[in-house]
Amino acid sequence: MMRLVLATGNRGKLAEMREVLADLDCDLVAQSDLGVVDAEETGFTFVENALIKARHACHTTGLPALADDSGLIVPALNGAPGLITAHYAGVHGDAPRNIARLLAEMQGFEGMQRRATFYCVIVFLRHAMDPEPLIAEGRWSGTILTAPRGTGGFGYDPVFFDPLAQQSAAELPASIKNARSHRGLALVSLKQQLLHRKET
Repeated sequence: MMRLVLATGNRGKLAEMREVLADLDCDLVAQSDLGVVDAEETGFTFVENALIKARHACHTTGLPALADDSGLIVPALNGAPGLITAHYAGVHGDAPRNIARLLAEMQGFEGMQRRATFYCVIVFLRHAMDPEPLIAEGRWSGTILTAPRGTGGFGYDPVFFDPLAQQSAAELPASIKNARSHRGLALVSLKQQLLHRKET
């Protein structure tokens, strides 16, 4: 069984990835469980940051690594929160404050102004100097609610509304969310690439 290090300490991401990749012969472990600190994200795009995180995890642990970089993009806010989605309100991972800032900045926005997209890119590296990274991406389109709904998920899920499901991401069962979400779609794409590489 291949052991993979996930370049994050986010338990929500780890749970989602383990569920989607459950049928692969791999043991997915969070970098925080191996004493690896977060890499400094100095990239200007999601894919650059994912590569930085994966390379850091590979270099520190000597294991193959998976890293994702994802964010919420609101066109009416010129793409914000974007690359600073996780620390939009100034403190990394403070979801209530991030949501509060987002809702405050979108106050008075209606209709198409409330459109938003969750975007995710996932990178797989066999080792720190891997010249052929596997890169997969996924997008989840929806709108931003005017107030939080639901108790599941994490991050901005309570205010992200899926128009097809007619529920917020925080109201969706995990199995449905993983099938529809940006990270779920990126993981499925990555899994296909991993299986193809194994066959060739």
